[in-house]
Amino acid sequence: MRRDSLFYQLFAQLPQTLFDLLGIDTPQGYRFDSVELKQTAFRIDGVFVPPDPSGTVYFCEVQFQRDTTFYERFFAEIFLYLRLYRHTFSHWQAVVIYPHRQVEQVSFEPYEVLVNSHRLRRVYLNELGSPEALPLSLALMQLTVLPEAEMPTAARLLAERTRTEAVPRPEVIMELITTIVLYKFTELSREEVLRMLGFTTEELKRTRFYRDVYAEAREEGLQEGRAQGLEEGRQEGRQEGLQQGLQQGLQQGETLVVLRQLRRRFGELPAGLEERIRQLSPPQIEALAEALLDFTALEEVFAWLERSS
Repeated sequence: MRRDSLFYQLFAQLPQTLFDLLGIDTPQGYRFDSVELKQTAFRIDGVFVPPDPSGTVYFCEVQFQRDTTFYERFFAEIFLYLRLYRHTFSHWQAVVIYPHRQVEQVSFEPYEVLVNSHRLRRVYLNELGSPEALPLSLALMQLTVLPEAEMPTAARLLAERTRTEAVPRPEVIMELITTIVLYKFTELSREEVLRMLGFTTEELKRTRFYRDVYAEAREEGLQEGRAQGLEEGRQEGRQEGLQQGLQQGLQQGETLVVLRQLRRRFGELPAGLEERIRQLSPPQIEALAEALLDFTALEEVFAWLERSS
């Protein structure tokens, strides 16, 4: 995932972020959009459209790579938009977000008068301040440029702030934090990131990620188990056999759900372990499904089986 798509998600989910950057109260009714200017194939990635023609239209660009002609393109796109949609606004403001000053192009000619005017606001994320003192939306933006060594601590801090502060749409903010960390730590699974952020087992089970993954695994397991059970029932050739086979298939499906979850956590399972799990009763399988969220190593699975035997 590219950083500009991360910022697109942030602005789309939390449009007040732009106005936090500008230090002004969030106006009501603004709509965030990505506008293609088809006559020239230009695209402005971030346009905050006012709710009525008396408002200000904001153009926002995230620039993480050095581009010696960036302002040529950016202002060309802006002025074409102003020409095409002049009836939808009264004023305009441009904002460019950089990770640090070294990324910005050096020469501004012939646009120096615009770059240094009140029409353009340049933001350098590494100069915003400490995450503790920033509004949560700006701390999220800063999280994208933190060094890898600093990110886990900062991400946990933001997750804790999301839990304790009265913030709008906390589930969206938590999802954004998780996505940003996954972008940096590509070798981690989403579950591992959530645990890094301090999620307890109960909190993890309430996340959309857990519900989606568990529902997917459960549906796959139940379908496979149902098919196996019905086939066994047909081979018996009796209606009772079909019913019995279906019930057995559903129980097998629950077992397959647990096995799939364990494989996702620990990779291929030893043959002996898989066989022991298949021998568990339905109540034991249900208990194991709950317990496996706390396991960090296969040895804990074996220990649980010993205690439950």
